[in-house]
Amino acid sequence: MKIKEVKTHIVKAPLEEPFSFSQGWVYDRCSVIVEVVCRDGESGFGECLCHGMQPPQIAAAFITHCFAPHMIGRDIFDAEVLWEELYNLSRPFGQQGAAVNALSGVDIALWDAIGKHLGKPISKLLGGNFRDSVKAYATGFYRKKGRRYPEDAIEEALGYMKKGFRGMKLKTGFGVDADIAYIRAVRKAVGYEVMLMADFNSAYSQAEARRLLLSLEPEKLEFYEELLAPEDIAGYVSIRDLTPSYIAAGEEIFGKIAFKEWLAKGALDIYQPDLCSSGGFTECKKIAALCQAYNTMLIPHVWGSGIGLAASLQFIATLPATPLRSAPQEMLLEYDQSSHPFRLDLIRDKIVFRDGYVQVPDAPGIGVEVDRDILNQYRMND
Repeated sequence: MKIKEVKTHIVKAPLEEPFSFSQGWVYDRCSVIVEVVCRDGESGFGECLCHGMQPPQIAAAFITHCFAPHMIGRDIFDAEVLWEELYNLSRPFGQQGAAVNALSGVDIALWDAIGKHLGKPISKLLGGNFRDSVKAYATGFYRKKGRRYPEDAIEEALGYMKKGFRGMKLKTGFGVDADIAYIRAVRKAVGYEVMLMADFNSAYSQAEARRLLLSLEPEKLEFYEELLAPEDIAGYVSIRDLTPSYIAAGEEIFGKIAFKEWLAKGALDIYQPDLCSSGGFTECKKIAALCQAYNTMLIPHVWGSGIGLAASLQFIATLPATPLRSAPQEMLLEYDQSSHPFRLDLIRDKIVFRDGYVQVPDAPGIGVEVDRDILNQYRMND
């Protein structure tokens, strides 16, 4: 099936109540939705992750001016060929960051088109499902003006427990002493039966991270995410053995070549590539194979619209436990609960959460249909 057109939909919506994390304020939710249109009129959809302060126009420009001209007339089944050619095309000015971020959305859209053409979910095309549902943890706890902390965070945490979540991840990175007191307060409120994690979004130096890890050992966090800057591989190596909790990072690592260096140096316990930013299905399956070869856990980062969420569920379904055993470590889904005007509306609210688990969609492609009315409602570019 030949490619007729490659479209980018820049979608954006202002937040009624902006929120902050350790690196600044988020005033809107946006994304780049990629549409690969085939000659028979069928479309596949993908997403390029936009972090909180990332301009969506960057990834869209890569696709429109660099990738799309190379794709017209090509076969959708040449997904890996196209991935390698597009990566090589952008290598002199890409390799990491926005180039791979853009390529991720393109790759997801190609696989969605393939799945729809064959009438199969992507998970089945990538080798099958190790699981049909995934244990979800709630990501939230962003800071808002005029709120009280930790009091408001405790109320939020108890709300997630009522919804059925048994795992949640705090947003931290607001000062070492403040973070220690905050995490202790939330842990006391939710108890030790709840899986508790903390995401610092690269807020600290090695010395600060060391103090934080040693001080919080009694709180028994499941993992600490992005304590240090993504350039500081040596720093991660130096702090990894300071705590019985896991050390995690990876949303700002792009492609198999970058992950190879981290794995070779034993920098992390958990690797967190984002399907919509680290290379799409084609590349993230290779990253998963590298993690398996190093006998290391991979738990994807997920933070985007429903398209990215559905695609990530297809990917997670295909990941074997590391290692396989009779009672393996459960795979986890990061299920963003922060404000997002079009997250689930965009996919007609087809994600099913029940008793702490999210079902893997079993319809063709990424498993959900995109609502074009919602896409057009929030679309910025002509």
